[in-house]
Amino acid sequence: MTDTAKYKGKVLVAGATGKTGRWVVSRLQHYGIPVRVLARSLEKAKALGDVDVVEGKIQNDDDVAKAVEGCTGVISALGSSEVFGEASPGEVDRDGVIRLVDKAALAGVKHFGLVSSMAVTRWYHPLNLFAGVLSKKFQAEEHLRDVFGKEGRSYTVVRPGGLRDGEPLMHDLHVEQGDKLWSGWMNRSDVAEMLVVSLWTEKAKNKTFEVIMEGEDEHRQDSLEKYYDRLAS
Repeated sequence: MTDTAKYKGKVLVAGATGKTGRWVVSRLQHYGIPVRVLARSLEKAKALGDVDVVEGKIQNDDDVAKAVEGCTGVISALGSSEVFGEASPGEVDRDGVIRLVDKAALAGVKHFGLVSSMAVTRWYHPLNLFAGVLSKKFQAEEHLRDVFGKEGRSYTVVRPGGLRDGEPLMHDLHVEQGDKLWSGWMNRSDVAEMLVVSLWTEKAKNKTFEVIMEGEDEHRQDSLEKYYDRLAS
């Protein structure tokens, strides 16, 4: 943990007990930023360490409203795990994120970071065979840009390649805009890092971009903030 937090305020992490969400929590804690999580399971949430836990579901309006209350930032690492039902792309990747965006705006949240996916605009991509997950994610992106693109709010949408495990800040990254990338890999930890630093990085505000690792060779990074300098304004 750093001595002085770079961001003042509490951040809600949705999807915090998932693989990427756990990294988001860890990187927030690294920077000394207070964390709240919305979780269905108190037992899983307790494993995240020193976090404020709101027990509830992303499908429930009251639970989401309670979770965002008093937070200045939100990072969503929500992701579906089933084709049908409450864990489906329609319920989670689209409706869940949209509900979170709306409740966050009403609660006065200033910045919203979202984990999306490369190829979200390509309905014919093989990943979209999973219950139209890419199309659902894109609909949620569009809603976020509409609501948080207004004066007084901001957003950052990260569209990573295929997600895998690994320590943060160990690889050169390649960023693109316009959904031009078709394949590539990205460490979940670096996705988390990009979204956490977006909280205080001005050039990250109101940006949507794709990101993958440049290659397998390790090259220690001091910070990932520099990659925001490579994005179009």
